[in-house]
Amino acid sequence: MKKIDYSLYLVTERSLLCGIELEAAVEKAILGGTTLVQLREKNLSTKEFYDIAVNIKKVTDKYKVPLIINDRLDIALAVHAAGIHVGQSDMPCDIARKFVGENKIVGVSAHTVEEALKAQKDGADYLGVGAVFTTGTKKDAEDVSIETLKEIVKKVNIPVVAIGGVSQNNVDELAGTGINGIAVISAILGKKDIEKAAEDLKRAVKTIVNKGVVQNKIISGSSA
Repeated sequence: MKKIDYSLYLVTERSLLCGIELEAAVEKAILGGTTLVQLREKNLSTKEFYDIAVNIKKVTDKYKVPLIINDRLDIALAVHAAGIHVGQSDMPCDIARKFVGENKIVGVSAHTVEEALKAQKDGADYLGVGAVFTTGTKKDAEDVSIETLKEIVKKVNIPVVAIGGVSQNNVDELAGTGINGIAVISAILGKKDIEKAAEDLKRAVKTIVNKGVVQNKIISGSSA
């Protein structure tokens, strides 16, 4: 298993930025504690997406933070990104894995235990599970209950990241789920002070992840 810190996973959305370039916003987020960046661009030409990816990768490389490209395998390969993230309607995980090889990260969106187990079988390195809360940045996101999130964590042996509407106000509700991290968009990029927003979330999620590790150890020990 690749040693990746999934604790604070930033997904980009340029429309949320107020008077700041995406590269600068990503840098501030990383300085605040972001550990992984996913570049998501749905409405750009291939050339525009490529140009942005090149510039964002300069930032992530500077701080040795992995860059994940959403959906676009061609862009991920072209800029030598750390990996790719695919949804249930995108390129199948096993096919993406064949193209990127074993040394790249492949993430998969999952909404059910069945989807999670299939993704793991097909070679996923991690799962993005959600939407765990109501989200305004992804209108077509399926709702995933906290109970389902916990069940997915129990069933798979790969890291699980909770996504969808996660914010400073509700992140504590994910305590005890066993997740490895949270993926956020507006909770960081939609804030005036991006660096502080990332710092606050990193502090909160670190506590949650540590609690999950301790709880899992207790459960494992009691069942031995």
